[in-house]
Amino acid sequence: MPNFCAAPNCTRKSTQWDLAFFRFPRDPARCQKWVENCRRADLEDKTPDQLNKHYRLCAKHFETSMICRTSPYRTVLRDNAIPTIFDLTSHLNNPHSRHRKRIKELSEDEIRTLKQKKIDETSEQEPKHKEINNSNAQNPSAEEGGEEQDGDILPLTLEEKENKEYLKSLFEILILMGKQNIPLDGHEADEIPEGLFTPDNFQALLECRINSGEEVLRKRFETTAVNTLFCSKTQQKQMLEICESCIREETLREVRDSHFFSIVTDDVVDIAGEEHLPVLVRFVDEAHNLREEFVGFLPYEADAEILAVKFHTTITEKWGLNMEYCRGQAYIVSSGFSSKMKVVASRLLEKYPQAIYTLCSSCALNMWLAKSVPVIGVSVVLGTIEEVCSFFHRSPQLLLELDNVISVLFQNNDERGKELKEICHSQWTGRHDAFEILVDLLQALVLCLDGINSDTNVRWNNCIAGRAFVLCSAVTDFDFIVTIVVLKNVLSFTRAFGKNLQGQTSDVFFAASSLTAVLHSLNEVMENIEVYHEFWFEEATNLAAKLDIQMKLPGKFRRAQHSNLESQLTSESYYKETLSVPTVEHIIQELKDIFSEQHLKALKCLSLVPSVTGQLKFNTSEEHHADMYRSDLPNPDTLSAELHCWRIKWKHRGKDIELPSTIYEALHLPDIKFFPNVYALLKVLCILPVMKVENERYENGRKRLKAYLRNTLTDQRSSNLALLNINFDIKHDLDLMVDTYIKLYTSKSELPTDNSETIENT
Repeated sequence: MPNFCAAPNCTRKSTQWDLAFFRFPRDPARCQKWVENCRRADLEDKTPDQLNKHYRLCAKHFETSMICRTSPYRTVLRDNAIPTIFDLTSHLNNPHSRHRKRIKELSEDEIRTLKQKKIDETSEQEPKHKEINNSNAQNPSAEEGGEEQDGDILPLTLEEKENKEYLKSLFEILILMGKQNIPLDGHEADEIPEGLFTPDNFQALLECRINSGEEVLRKRFETTAVNTLFCSKTQQKQMLEICESCIREETLREVRDSHFFSIVTDDVVDIAGEEHLPVLVRFVDEAHNLREEFVGFLPYEADAEILAVKFHTTITEKWGLNMEYCRGQAYIVSSGFSSKMKVVASRLLEKYPQAIYTLCSSCALNMWLAKSVPVIGVSVVLGTIEEVCSFFHRSPQLLLELDNVISVLFQNNDERGKELKEICHSQWTGRHDAFEILVDLLQALVLCLDGINSDTNVRWNNCIAGRAFVLCSAVTDFDFIVTIVVLKNVLSFTRAFGKNLQGQTSDVFFAASSLTAVLHSLNEVMENIEVYHEFWFEEATNLAAKLDIQMKLPGKFRRAQHSNLESQLTSESYYKETLSVPTVEHIIQELKDIFSEQHLKALKCLSLVPSVTGQLKFNTSEEHHADMYRSDLPNPDTLSAELHCWRIKWKHRGKDIELPSTIYEALHLPDIKFFPNVYALLKVLCILPVMKVENERYENGRKRLKAYLRNTLTDQRSSNLALLNINFDIKHDLDLMVDTYIKLYTSKSELPTDNSETIENT
C-alpha cells in the first residue's frame, strides 16, 4: 500500500519508485527534531512508536549528504539525519484549499532558535570529519583493504559485523516462516483503505523483533527507505534459495555418506500455478535406518525427453548426487503422466543400468497399473473415484449419511455392511481391492449422492448439493460402469500378487516366483478375450440395470455411427476394442517393464533375510542373484564363503532364537558387521523403492509433503518454503547462510539503488 509523505504541502507517495521514504525514528530526541522541523501541530501529541509505525517523510526533505546510496540493496539515512527542507508557504496561494497537514506557525524567537541550533550542529560535526580524514591519510592501507597482511583474514569492521547480524536476523525470520508455513505476503492490497500502512507477513515479523528490542534490526529499519529497497522481493527470493539449498545439503550429505540411494517421485502438484514433481530420496543412514526424505521440487516439463534431461541435470549438477550409486527409481504419477515418467526411467536406465525401475511401496500395485493404462476413459474414472472419496470426507455428516444408506442396503448382511462402513471412513481408493469395493458400494454411493442433491429439508448448502449432482451424473454414466467392471476383473489376476509385494519380507520373496503364473493367466485372458469380455460386459449391463442406467455408447461415437450407415458397431464390441483389449495388453507389458530380470534378481536376494533363509533348503542361488551387486561389495572374492557361514548361522540356531523377519531387523543385528558382504547387500536391497519402510518414524518425508499440500492454498505454495516446512527438524547453519549470501550477492556491481526495477534485474 502507498505511504504518503507527512510533510506539509507535500503530495508525494511511495508508489514513486525513484523516491525513497523513511520512517520517523524511535529515538525520542531525534523524533522530536523531525516533528519540530515538520511544523505539524497534530503530530506533537503522538509517541515516537506511533510516528514510526504510521508516518513517513520522503527523501526530498533531507540534504543530499544525509542520504547514503552505496549499498546495492538499500537507500539509508545517516544516523544523525534531520529533515530540513520543507515548503511552508505554498498553501498560502490557495486559501480556500483544505489541509489535513496543519502547519504550526512559529514566532520570530522560535525561528531564530532553530537557525542557531542548526549552525551549532554543523560546527560540531566538522572536527569529527577532519579527524576521520586525517586518520585515513596516515593509514592508507586500511582504506585499500589491508593488502600488506599477505592474505591473512582481516578482522571484521563494526559495519561488517552489524551487516552479518542483520542478515542473520532476516534468515531467522525466513526460516521461521517456512517452518510454521506462513506465506510471505499478507493482506490483499485491494481491500485496504488508501493511505493505511499494512505490512506483509515478513515485514510484520521484522517489526515484531524490533519492538522486542533487537538493536541491529532497529537501526537498519529506521534508516532504510520504506517503499523501495528494504529487503526487496528479489532479496527475499535470493535468501530463500540459499535457505533451501543449505537445508537440502544437510540431507544430501547423509545420502552421500551412505553411498547408495534410490530416487522416488510423487504425483505432480500445483505450486503457484506451475506443475512440479516432488522428489524424495531413500537411503540407509549411519544408524542402519532406512529413511525416505523429501529433497525438493522439480519443474514438470510437458515434453518427456526434456523432462528426462532436466531431471538428470538437477539431481547430478544442482544437487550433486552421483547417479552411479543410484540403485532404484520409482515414479508415482496420476493417469496421463505415466508414459512420460517411463521415458525418464528408460533414459536413466540407459546411463545407469543398476538404477532398477520398480514399483513404489506406498502405492498399491493395482492402482499403479490402473493409473498407467493409456485409455482416456480409465483416467476419467480414476479422477472421479478420487473426487467421490474426497467429497464424503469433507465432513462427518456426509460420511454419516453414507453409513445410513449402507445400513439400509445391507440390512440382510450386517457383517459386510459394517465392513464397508469402516472402509468408507478410510482412504479406500488406494487399496489393492479398490475396484471390488467400488462395485459393491456403487448403489449406496448413487442413492446417497442423489439424496443429497434432491433433499427437500435443505440440510445441505448449494455447494454440496451441486457437487453431489455432478458426481452422481458421473458415476451413473454407462461408460463409468463398464470401465470399473473391466478394471475390477482384469486386476483381479494381480491383486494377490500385489498384496504380497507390499506384505512381509518373506511374502515379497515368494511373490517374485509367482510373477510367471500371473503373466500366464493374463496371457490366457488375452488369447480368449472374446469370451472374457462377454462375461465382463454382461456384469456391467446387469449392474447398470440394477441402478436404472441406460446402456449407450459415448456421445461422439454415437454421432460417428449415425454418419456411417455401414457401421455395425455394437456397445459390446466397442468396449472390447477400446477398453478391454488395450487394458489387458498394457497391464501385461507394464508388469514385464516393472519386474525386469534385474528387479526379480534383486527380490530373490531377499533370501538373505534370516526368516526367509530358515524356510529354504541349502542352495547357492543367492550368490548367483547377487552377481548384479558384486561391484558394490567390500570383499566380493569371499562372498561364497560368507554366504555359507550366514546360512549355517540361521539353520543351526537354537530353538528359542526368533529369526529376524525384515531387512531392518537384520541390519540391527549386533554381529552384522562380521558379515560385510551380507551387510552391504542388505543395505542395497533395503533402499529399493518396492521395499516398505519398516519403521514409520523414518517415512516422514512423504507424510509431511502430503500435509503441506493439504494445508496450503495453491497460490500460497512456495517450493522454497515447502522444503523448510517439510524438513523443519533438520539442523541449519545460519552463519553459513549469511556467508553464502554475502559471497553471492553483495559483491555485485554497484548500481543505483533508488529504482526497484533495477534491483529486480540484479
